[in-house]
Amino acid sequence: MLLERRLEEILKLVDQNGSVTVQELTEHLQASESTIRRDLYLLDEEGKLNRVHGGATAVNTLYASGRDVEVGYRRNLNREEKEEIGKYAAALVKPGDLVYLDAGTTIDCVIDFLTQRDAVYVTNAMGHAKRLAEGGFEAHILGGQFKLSTEAIVGIETVAELEKFNFSIGFIGTNGISRTAGFSTPDIAEAMVKGKAVTQCRRPYILADTSKFNQISPITFAGIEDAELVTTEVKHESFRDLANIITVKGRRTK
Repeated sequence: MLLERRLEEILKLVDQNGSVTVQELTEHLQASESTIRRDLYLLDEEGKLNRVHGGATAVNTLYASGRDVEVGYRRNLNREEKEEIGKYAAALVKPGDLVYLDAGTTIDCVIDFLTQRDAVYVTNAMGHAKRLAEGGFEAHILGGQFKLSTEAIVGIETVAELEKFNFSIGFIGTNGISRTAGFSTPDIAEAMVKGKAVTQCRRPYILADTSKFNQISPITFAGIEDAELVTTEVKHESFRDLANIITVKGRRTK
C-alpha cells in the first residue's frame, strides 16, 4: 500500500475509534511494525494525531465517559517524557518554598528528582506523601474524599483546605491542553482541586507530556495562560505563539 493511502487509513481508524494500537494497525494494513511507527511519527509531527506508547490517539478527543484511566496503567505511558519533565520541575524548587504537588503520574516523577529539603511539601496524593516522607522531606497531605482511580484526595473539603495555603510554587497535572478549552480533566471533583491549586500558587506550573496537546476532557480547571506549561517539546503549530510554554531544555516557545 502506498504511503499516502496508508496514512489516510490510519487517520480514518483513529478518528473512528479515538485511539488505535500499533498491533491493530499492522494487522489491518498488512504492514511491518517499523513501518507503522514511522507513519505514526509523520502524522504526529503534522499534528494530525497524538503518538503515544504502543499506538496513537485522535486530536481533540473528548473523554465523554468522564472517567480517568487507572494510575497503574498511566504510570508507564510516555515514561521517558515524564521523567524529563519531572527532573526540570524539581530543579525549580528553592530553599524556603511552600510547594504544592498535585496527584498524578507526571507529578510523581518530580519526587524522583527532588533534592531541596529546606522546603515544605503539600499534596493531595497519599502515594506522594508517603514517598516524600520516606525521602526525608517535610510532607503534609490534604483531607477529603479518596479517589481510587487517580489515588487523589478530592472534594469540597480538599478545596477548603487549599484556601488556607499561599504556595510559592506548585505543580499540577492535566489530561488535556487546548487553545480554546484550556487545561482540562475528566472529573469535576478533581477539576475543582486543580483549579483552586492554580489560584493558590504564586508560580503555578502545569506539567504535561506531548500526548496531552489538542486533547479536551469534560471539565476545564484553568485557562491556557493561567499557568506556565512545562513539556518536552511543542509539536503543534497552533501552540507555538504562546509565551508561557517551557520545554525541558528551558527554552520558551516564543
